[in-house]
Amino acid sequence: MTLEILTADALSDTRHGFFTRAGGASSGVFSGLNCGAGSSDQSEIVAINRARVADAMGAPAAHLMGVHQIHSADVITVTQPGSDKPKADALVTCTPGLVLSVLTADCEPVLFADADASVIGAAHAGWRGALDGVLDATIEAMVALGATRSNITAVIGPTISQRAYEVGPEFMDAFVDDDPDNTRFFAQGAGDRVQFDLPAFGLHRLRTAGVGHAEWTGHCTYSDPARFYSYRRSVHNKEADYGRLIAAITL
Repeated sequence: MTLEILTADALSDTRHGFFTRAGGASSGVFSGLNCGAGSSDQSEIVAINRARVADAMGAPAAHLMGVHQIHSADVITVTQPGSDKPKADALVTCTPGLVLSVLTADCEPVLFADADASVIGAAHAGWRGALDGVLDATIEAMVALGATRSNITAVIGPTISQRAYEVGPEFMDAFVDDDPDNTRFFAQGAGDRVQFDLPAFGLHRLRTAGVGHAEWTGHCTYSDPARFYSYRRSVHNKEADYGRLIAAITL
């Protein structure tokens, strides 16, 4: 099976892709393109999957850069290939040939580009990272490399949609305590439960930070098991583990 790579017209000047689970070598609950070395999948198989992604991005596997994601607002600037994976949740670069990547399984994968300045970024934004400012921090790191906020395009890839993201009242409290206007990202669910709109919140943070264009591809990871891995779906199905999707961008 061939790889399925979702792209956005808004990023057409920059090579990028949100990869689905199609075309991978993994099996079982990981069936497909599992790119998460932190999963219990066979490391050799994950390496094969990651090499396929690098090849699709026109780069050697050693140039596929990532971080040890910790749901933070930390960003690293990458200048050369390396095997180290520092603890962070976003990467930026102005170095051609490097492929920036993030892993997700319901959280937001966000790809950034200022094509005029030749500066790109990639961020992993779960609810905690988005609330703490990882998207804002990624933009600031790009500006430090010469990007202009109004020239930055940011695209949110496949993520969990509001209809699939049920949370408790204490979750909503964290957002309302930060900004009372954040209530608009929640809808009433059953009983005291509420439904959180993660992609809408991500778009809000991006636009408030001043990017020239921000959009979501509209794909829900939870609702399409044939194409996407989902942490929440794996929990509901009582599965032992789950695969990780990859999003990547390069100059």
